[in-house]
Amino acid sequence: MKLYSLSVLYKGDPKAVLLKAAYDVSSFSFFQRSSVQEFMTFTSQLIVERSGKGSRASVKEQEYLCHVYVRSDSLAGVVIADSEYPSRVAFTLLEKVLDEFSKQVDRIDWPVGSPATIQYTGLDDHLSKYQNPREADPMSKVQAELDETKIILHNTMESLLERGEKLDDLVSKSEVLGTQSKAFYKTVSSSAWPSRASLSTQPLHLVSLAFFMRAGPLFNQDEIWVLLLGIWGSKASASAPGMSGVHWGILLLDQG
Repeated sequence: MKLYSLSVLYKGDPKAVLLKAAYDVSSFSFFQRSSVQEFMTFTSQLIVERSGKGSRASVKEQEYLCHVYVRSDSLAGVVIADSEYPSRVAFTLLEKVLDEFSKQVDRIDWPVGSPATIQYTGLDDHLSKYQNPREADPMSKVQAELDETKIILHNTMESLLERGEKLDDLVSKSEVLGTQSKAFYKTVSSSAWPSRASLSTQPLHLVSLAFFMRAGPLFNQDEIWVLLLGIWGSKASASAPGMSGVHWGILLLDQG
């Protein structure tokens, strides 16, 4: 069981504002962590924007579950976990965090706040503590209330989209996702953010790492990521038909 992110947001109209977030992306490759974290932020904002005030919902996306709680005062929380993590505990955590946050942060700051300006430091501790679901009080009042609360379950992120709306378009227009993350999305997945399965099919070959190190002085970070993704994902090169992405990477190294 694993918790990957815990976020506090404000449900604005029409955009959700990220106020504070904590992440645990240690199980992902070092070079994938930045993009995965950005997709978690993107997903959290999208889910809050598509959820009504006073609602709780769980959105299933591949092997992940995204749990969202939007209070009637527009303060919202999102937990992203694996599918084995107990939903009941996730909502207990959200209730606890939002209650704590609302007492420590002035309501006037919610619509205009940002992770850099909001003075709330509890998320990292909560994310660490709740990695073990047994840390949650099974007899808590919140859990008892949840038994009588209908939690909406969405089978995929696509079910949150309006008619005619495409996730690809939302990704391309997103201000949260950087160039490398958008390229990463196109390479490994058609989902809201890459699955562990899709990530595992894109190993960080030593040739890619070597190319990254040699290209460092010549390219900026976004350009390097595009080059790396080309090495990982390409099936052939126009100048060398039939060559795999890894072979093309070796050729680039040889020509360097």
